[in-house]
Amino acid sequence: MKALIKGAMIASTAAMALSLAACDSKKENAEEAAAQAVRASGEADAEALNAQAEAARASGAPEAKADAIENKADAVREGADTKADAMEDKADKKDLKPE
Repeated sequence: MKALIKGAMIASTAAMALSLAACDSKKENAEEAAAQAVRASGEADAEALNAQAEAARASGAPEAKADAIENKADAVREGADTKADAMEDKADKKDLKPE
């Protein structure tokens, strides 16, 4: 299941990168594709953590432990999004400068 989710995210990342190709420079496209890969990786990691939280609940672990794992998943997702947004902003600013 984890591999399926990760594969779907990578495929959607590739599709987004190709859709950007029509209006941006090759360098900006590459940087934005890298940002999307960071976002997809963070999402996959967060999903894996959420699966761990569900497994912890199913095994009878304390609810606080499962909640802590889910909070970590949220932090991983948000961190990846923040990093990817910064990467995309940097790429956009570079593309505005004439080469």
